[in-house]
Amino acid sequence: MNKETQQTMFSSKSTGWSTPQDFFDHLVQQFGPFTLDPCATEQNYKVKNYLTEKDNGLEQSWEGHTVFMNPPYGREIKHWIKKAYEEGQKDNTTVVALLPARTDTKYWHEYVMKADCVFFLKGRLKFGGCKNCAPFPSAVVIFRKTFHDFPRVSTME
Repeated sequence: MNKETQQTMFSSKSTGWSTPQDFFDHLVQQFGPFTLDPCATEQNYKVKNYLTEKDNGLEQSWEGHTVFMNPPYGREIKHWIKKAYEEGQKDNTTVVALLPARTDTKYWHEYVMKADCVFFLKGRLKFGGCKNCAPFPSAVVIFRKTFHDFPRVSTME
């Protein structure tokens, strides 16, 4: 990894990590079809119904949707995870979140530990537009009101 890539990846310069298409397709097979992407840009949306920063997905209701969420990974991530948890408590709403596996953070313990299930990814994702894999591990976190027969914590290939 070159010095410029390291500086960007380990700083708050880049908070958007575009989901790899093949990984997203796998999530669709497991949990989709998705009906809302609340953390998208015009360039990286994964679902036809998406919200951009201008739409402010934190202020919108996600109720009744099967949501795919890959939030900005900067300091504001805690607000997105709180929102995902709260929306997942609504009837007929499921939120599938691709998150950095930061198990030492306050938001992880306040919200992720209450999720229906958490899948830790083996290896590291290579996010769209990046030459190298992410410098952090990732997890797929499912927030929903009704628990399912998935193991609460598992790994995903």
